[in-house]
Amino acid sequence: MFILLLFLMQLLMPGSSNIVGIDSEEKFRSSLRKVQDETLSAVFYFTAVWCGPCRLLSPVIGQLSEKYPNVTTYKIDIDQEGLGSTLSELNIHSVVMEMPVPLGKNSTGEVGVAVSLVAKLDRFPLCNLKLGGVPTLHFYKDGKKVSEVIGADLQRLKDTMEDLYK
Repeated sequence: MFILLLFLMQLLMPGSSNIVGIDSEEKFRSSLRKVQDETLSAVFYFTAVWCGPCRLLSPVIGQLSEKYPNVTTYKIDIDQEGLGSTLSELNIHSVVMEMPVPLGKNSTGEVGVAVSLVAKLDRFPLCNLKLGGVPTLHFYKDGKKVSEVIGADLQRLKDTMEDLYK
């Protein structure tokens, strides 16, 4: 319920941000083509609803999109079914996410925890982008990919935006 509420809040957030949701292969392909053909500045933000670090990053992405109105941010949920073959082309097959999973107490009363969960995304094929996990951000300037941030490194995200788009 909480995740659904966060997702709905992100969709309905007011403000003058220029975040474009990508929900189909055609929309992704046409957005990437537009950025490349018109030599635009853009950020492609790969995320997932279940991703905790992505939820941490989302408000910051919104603030930065307002600070840099000349940069369009394209938000792509990697689990979106309409992106199937595009995700495959970008070579996304799995995402490793760390998540505590209680396993029960041992004889000394300690709780065992598993911390790695692999989400198989073979059914959601995007390939030459080589995403190692979410969140991943690809930064374009003058129509060319010039930088990338993997993970919820807020300072690196802010620094990259400042360096590229000031």
